[in-house]
Amino acid sequence: MKSNLTSLSDLNTLHDYDPNAMSVEQARAFIRQFLTPITGQETVPLHTAWQRTLASDVISPMHIPPHDYSAMDGYAVRAVDCVQGTETLKIIGSSYAGHMFEGSMAKGACVRIMTGALIPDDCDSVVMQEHVTVVGDIIMLNKSVRAGQNIRRAGEDIQQGALVLARGQTIRAAEMGVLASLGLSEVQVYRKLKVAIFSTGDELQQPGTSLLVGQIYDSNRFTLMGLLAGLGVEIIDLGNIQDDKAILKQAMLDAAQQADVIITSGGVSVGEADYIKQLLAEIGEVVFWKIAMKPGRPLAYGKINAGDKIGSSHFFGLPGNPVAVMVTFQQFVRDALLILTGQQPKPAFTLQARCTSPIKKIPGRTEFQRGVVSQTADGEWTVQTTGEQGSGILSSMSKANCFIVLPVALGDVAAGTMVEVQFI
Repeated sequence: MKSNLTSLSDLNTLHDYDPNAMSVEQARAFIRQFLTPITGQETVPLHTAWQRTLASDVISPMHIPPHDYSAMDGYAVRAVDCVQGTETLKIIGSSYAGHMFEGSMAKGACVRIMTGALIPDDCDSVVMQEHVTVVGDIIMLNKSVRAGQNIRRAGEDIQQGALVLARGQTIRAAEMGVLASLGLSEVQVYRKLKVAIFSTGDELQQPGTSLLVGQIYDSNRFTLMGLLAGLGVEIIDLGNIQDDKAILKQAMLDAAQQADVIITSGGVSVGEADYIKQLLAEIGEVVFWKIAMKPGRPLAYGKINAGDKIGSSHFFGLPGNPVAVMVTFQQFVRDALLILTGQQPKPAFTLQARCTSPIKKIPGRTEFQRGVVSQTADGEWTVQTTGEQGSGILSSMSKANCFIVLPVALGDVAAGTMVEVQFI
């Protein structure tokens, strides 16, 4: 696929332009064609269900709330006894949450009631305590009463038999509370997606060790762990693999036996020691390995065959540069993982903002510049870059709260131009 260059001179200045590289949109579409959600299910205790995906619809076995309850601290009354709003009523008992009033109501009587307490029989309204004057066991109304006021009706939140949560929905904090309110202690979910990660590069060392000249710490694996942690997947950390073709091949085959998805960083460029693309062609299939984007051009996607698991392990070979790892994960991998777990990912939240400083860009690829977006006192959204945008400047991701998305055909951006901002 050819990118939209504005002139031949643009092509000449874009030294790393590859006319066969896919566009960002095309790569996303290609990946989706190969994604089939996992089907394995399991029943888990509710307290362990956070970020899991529902494997079946949840139908309410009861009304929520199950009975009529008071929405206020005050007095339960019969509206017929409070027509004028100036009547006096006698307090004949109390109703607390978990301890209901068990007596019977008489004309001109009322019951002291607390928020969440069961409405006594024959009462149809609750008067706020701020709307009465209390003298001993008598209250004097200061306001008229409407039948049904300040009462939470049975089933007003959820009706018995209603669809509460649909299959494929992510269980977050609110969903855990809803499930608990239905009395459910267990929930049917899809099994966790197994994701294996490893880095490649002889120069990489683990944090906590000493560095020799030419060595760096392996930050990418830890970045990936953080990106994966909130997705409810099972992470299989395979560490750092040497730049040796035979060792890398065995590592990829081993990972394919254990995991549904394999994510690596490094080894997908065109250097002599970059073996990932070659190995992917040998033990599986390559769907694509270049994208017309910056950062993140050398991104490989394919499948790996291992033993009886033919084509069942998805493979994402991310670039070695730290920022490119984060950008490519956010733009391609995250949604793919959510689809595989049975979810329907929501589009990233974007808006138009005024860029406050100029940005240099060559047409021919989509760029994701790291930015800080904010809103002015008069409500206008503005954005500025985090500074230097090199794909090795990981601190730019720590400073950023958004990507400034610059489309393929766009060239240099002048200060004051409206640009698309994608929140991270």
